[in-house]
Amino acid sequence: MHTADLLLLSFRTLSAYKIRSGLTALGLIIGIAAVVILTSIGRGIHHFVLAEFTQFGTHLVAVFPGKTSTFGISGATISTVRPLSQADAISLSKLDNVIAAVPFVQGNARIETTKKQRRASVFGVGPAVPQVWKIKVKFGNFLPAGEQRNPRAFAVLGHKLYRELFGQSNALGQRVRIGTDRFRVIGVMEQKGQMLGFDLDDSIYIPAEKALALFNRESLMEIDLLYKKNASPEEVVKSIKKRLIARHGHEDFTVVTQNQMLETMGSVLDILTLAVAALGGVSLLVGSVGILTIMTIAVTERISEIGLLRAIGAEQRDVFLLFLYEALALSAAGGILGVFFGLAVVQSIQVFVPALPVQHAWIYIIAAFGTALLVGIIAGVAPAMKAARLEPLEALRTE
Repeated sequence: MHTADLLLLSFRTLSAYKIRSGLTALGLIIGIAAVVILTSIGRGIHHFVLAEFTQFGTHLVAVFPGKTSTFGISGATISTVRPLSQADAISLSKLDNVIAAVPFVQGNARIETTKKQRRASVFGVGPAVPQVWKIKVKFGNFLPAGEQRNPRAFAVLGHKLYRELFGQSNALGQRVRIGTDRFRVIGVMEQKGQMLGFDLDDSIYIPAEKALALFNRESLMEIDLLYKKNASPEEVVKSIKKRLIARHGHEDFTVVTQNQMLETMGSVLDILTLAVAALGGVSLLVGSVGILTIMTIAVTERISEIGLLRAIGAEQRDVFLLFLYEALALSAAGGILGVFFGLAVVQSIQVFVPALPVQHAWIYIIAAFGTALLVGIIAGVAPAMKAARLEPLEALRTE
């Protein structure tokens, strides 16, 4: 028999059992759709997190107190013989290829005005924040340069905190109380949004030395360095280590580049996407069992048909291909419908739930469709071989 005849006969057989064929393909439809939806959500979260993480730029190096073997931003790494200081930050800012340095201390405190009060994040930083963190000042000025060691009590409000405390009125020159200290507002930042769920707008910026005293700390939590675009990150890290070892006497700190952070985070997010794809793959496994079961039943029900085909000259190969094509057609139909259904759900999420980041993970979608076809082939081989091995006379006796 010609291949076209076998394909036509396979499709006619499947159309003759519409309900059974539909229910068999349903398992694959659900499995493929689950893979498409879950991986699109995983990929969307992946790109969202990386975009949030890189909004400060990619030519950054962070120095953390304490020698650790892992990467990440954690206050728990502060366990050193000699803490990071403002003098360290000033010294590092003078290195070749380093554009600016930002000392950083973070805490939470109650911010008070004459009429309102609110708890917010307090960032103890240096004057280079707008340049290093890519944040612009909307009103007034940022913390003045040249006052790192003995700064005045100046404060700059985040956009949301300014709205909450002062509404539409002018905040410049006003006094706010943080803990027991009073600060004069000299600026308001532009709206920046959130980074990894942390609201940068609901915050207040004060000099790092003031924050160390406010939170009774000896060490900076980190020092962020912005280096030149044409500089080698490895050379920058090498010069940072050399300078700090000379100052501290030994390597009691950790240097992490932005690229290292991104690579670590990217690998974690890739594993997350793969994990959710595997969850959807369980449904594909269930669908393959369904195809195997239905095709095995089909062979048993159509023994007389097989005998008739063999009697009129069909070879074992023709019978084998006939049942294999049926299984492949079921898996292909389930895969195509599953992909379209999954893409439709993803589009609906983008329209009705815009806060949830989704992005088509085409590699996983193509892999899922290919897996569906492979499932059809594997699940159809055993029943097809069973059908092909039937003796014509024995098959005809069942009629």
